[in-house]
Order: sequence, then C-alpha cells, then structure tokens
Amino acid sequence: MSKKKKLKHFYDFSLVVMVFSITLFGLLMLYSASGYMAAKSDLGDMYYLTRQGIFALAGFLIMLFLSRFFDYHWLSKLNILIYVAAWGALIATFVMGVASHGSSRWIRIMGVQFQPSELMKPAVIIMLATLLTDKGYRINSLKAMFRCALYALIPAAVVALTNLSTGIIIVSIAIFMLFVAVKSYRYHLVLLLATVVGYIGAYPLALFLQKVKILHGYQITRILAWRDPASFPDDTYQTRQGLYAIASGGIFGKGLGESIQKFLMPEAQNDMIFTIICEELGLVGAVGLMLVYALILSRLYEIAKNAKDLFGSFLVIGVMAHIALQAILNIAVASNSIPNTGITLPFVSYGGTSLLILLAELGLCLNVSWQTTLDVEKGE
Repeated sequence: MSKKKKLKHFYDFSLVVMVFSITLFGLLMLYSASGYMAAKSDLGDMYYLTRQGIFALAGFLIMLFLSRFFDYHWLSKLNILIYVAAWGALIATFVMGVASHGSSRWIRIMGVQFQPSELMKPAVIIMLATLLTDKGYRINSLKAMFRCALYALIPAAVVALTNLSTGIIIVSIAIFMLFVAVKSYRYHLVLLLATVVGYIGAYPLALFLQKVKILHGYQITRILAWRDPASFPDDTYQTRQGLYAIASGGIFGKGLGESIQKFLMPEAQNDMIFTIICEELGLVGAVGLMLVYALILSRLYEIAKNAKDLFGSFLVIGVMAHIALQAILNIAVASNSIPNTGITLPFVSYGGTSLLILLAELGLCLNVSWQTTLDVEKGE
C-alpha cells in the first residue's frame, strides 16, 4: 500500500469555541451588571443586553464570513485605503461627533451610534503588518523603526485629544509589533526602561501636562486622583466602589446576580464590569476569566507561529496585542493599579463598536489559520 501526501486546511475550531463562550459569558454578566440601572432609567432591564446582543450576532457573522470567504492578503494591497478610511472616520468625529462623558467620541448614523476611533486599531495593525513584512531585516535600523512608529503615533496623538485610552492602545499595539519584529536587544531594553519610567513618572508628567494645557481637565484629574484619591472624592467614587466590589467577592463570590455594588456604581456594565465579576463570582471567577484570555492568546500565538507567510503572522500578532493589552489594562484600572482611562474589557464590557471590531479581527486570524495547510498522509 502506497501513501501520498495531500494538503488539508487547518481551521482553529477551539478558538471559535473560546470566543463564542467568553462572549456569551460577557452577555450574561452584562445583564447582571446593567439590568437594575437600565430598568431604573425606564429603558427596560434588557436594554443593554439587547443592544450588545445585536452587535455580538453581527460580529459573529462577520467573523465567520472573514474566516472562510475572504483572503487576508487583500489587506496588504488595500492597507493605504483602509488607513485613509480610518482617518476619515476619525476626522468626522471632530465634525459631527456626539458628546458623551465629557468628550465627543461617537458618531450617530440612522440611530446607530459607534466609535470611529476603534477603527484606527485594525487600520494600524494592517498598516504595520504590511510595512514590517516589506522591510524585513531593514526594520532593525532606528530610522526604519521610527518611520513605522509614526503610522501609529500620529493618529494616537489625535485620538488622545478626545479618547486617551484608545490612543494608548494604538501606540502600545505598534510598540508590541515592533518588539516582535526588531532583533536588537537594545530596543527591547529601551522599551522596558521607558515603560518603567512612564509608570513611575505618570504623576509628575500629569502635573507638567496640566501646566502646558495639553490634555483635557478630566484626563489630568484621573491621573492626579489615582495618586491622591483623598483629594478627589467625587472623581474616585467609581474606583472606590469597584475596589469594594472586588474585596467583598472573596474566593467564591456572592453568587451570580447578587452584587450590591452594581446598585451604587455608575455604569457598572462598562469599564468596571470586571469588579462585578469579582463580586459575584469571586477570585475563582476572575481567575477563570483570565485563563480564558490566556487560552485565546495561546491559540493566536500558534496561528501566528504557523502562518504561511510573514504578513499573516504579523497580522495575528497585532490582534493578539490588541486583545492582551485591553484585557491587562482594563483589569489594572479596575484594581486601581493604573489611572482610570476608560478601557473596555474585551468581549465582556458593554460597547458594540469594540465587540464588532474584535470579532472581525479574530475572523481575519481564523482566515490566516484556514490558509495554513497541513501535509497529511493518505493510504491507497
């Protein structure tokens, strides 16, 4: 009996199952966190759940379509067009943006409100993946690194004017992708030192930015309140309620739907939903959620490692950085380890635009895995 090899497509079903599960978990926790406040505001207890559910359904359909019926290589050909379109959406925010929570971050079209700055995240990922692929070993020069970084630094600076957290994420994604691409250990060391200095020097930097009037007042206040909460009791109210929720959850939590702090915390379904998870499901639930994130990232790492070309690998690395950074920073904000910057928890926090973008990005990653062919032996 002879054996011959044939090519078999690889589709990461385990990643689909994990993303589907964490999104359903997010909808469950969203309803638990938002039901009371939504009903109290005469919106109906299912208001936030219904809206998020619509975006989740649309996101999964887009994810499945992109995973099987799209060729991710088209992104490298359309990278400039996608980047310009993201810039157009960003500029439109300043022209026709809807104000909320002290800044104009949203655009409303035909009754649907979305956040254009979220589009810049995948646009930067696609642009950098293309540049890093084209430059190859030349990326190790300081000049090449700086030129690549500018594609993230400039839009991040513009986004930061109204949405500091998204600006931070855009820059961080670029830094991570360059970290992977650049061979020089000096770059890695400089990056590590810059991170440490930035964290330690956040407070004096905030004082300086306050004097030169670069950031908005509410953005400066968040940094100052982080270091000196006693002087800003009103501004740290949400953070303090979140810490109470984490502490009261204990190891196993109070039980699903039994949170007390969600009745006191403003908009618990948004950036502070992790604290409600800690209160209702305890340390076990919080660690379990973090393990799911770790498993998702591990699958993305395997896809990036086995991608058939460098562009696909960098594309997945960018998405991996996006998910990891948002999860880490959201949990850090919830535990008051860093200033409150308004970063959503991936797949869990309320925010249709963020969920839609994340699921679309994962659809591209699944497309990379689908185009990774395996050699299997077939007996005859």
